[in-house]
Amino acid sequence: MSIRYVDTPVGRLAVEADQDAVTSVRWAGDGESAHDTSTNQVLDEALRQLDRYFAGRLRHFELPLAARGTDFQKRVWKLMCDIPFGGTATYGGMAIALGSGPRAVGMACGRNPIPIIVPCHRVLGSGGKEGGFSGGKGLPTKRQLLAIEGVVLL
Repeated sequence: MSIRYVDTPVGRLAVEADQDAVTSVRWAGDGESAHDTSTNQVLDEALRQLDRYFAGRLRHFELPLAARGTDFQKRVWKLMCDIPFGGTATYGGMAIALGSGPRAVGMACGRNPIPIIVPCHRVLGSGGKEGGFSGGKGLPTKRQLLAIEGVVLL
């Protein structure tokens, strides 16, 4: 497992990968600054794509992913990857598509180990309400990610 850190407009991120796929993106804790210098092409590409995303030059991530979770969580995360850049979905709409309930979808969103790349920030509550967000500074970070994509919440 390798880890790299990157400063972004939404805070310092720790990106983890094995040799084959990205396994985690998380907000780095205070004082967390170790830098892995091992060769990892997956991490190199992930950081390149994140940089392009935050610069407004990438609309869809093309990375191998290996998120750990339940079968249901993986189905939710896969469905989130289908939400286009600048688009949104609702917990309820996703629940209907999965034959589940909105609360279960929300819980799976909150357990997404690869936020931003697996765009849980694009999932909203009914009527376009923000819902929740477990990364960064919570809802302000969700709003910031949506604004990067041109989504303005009312």
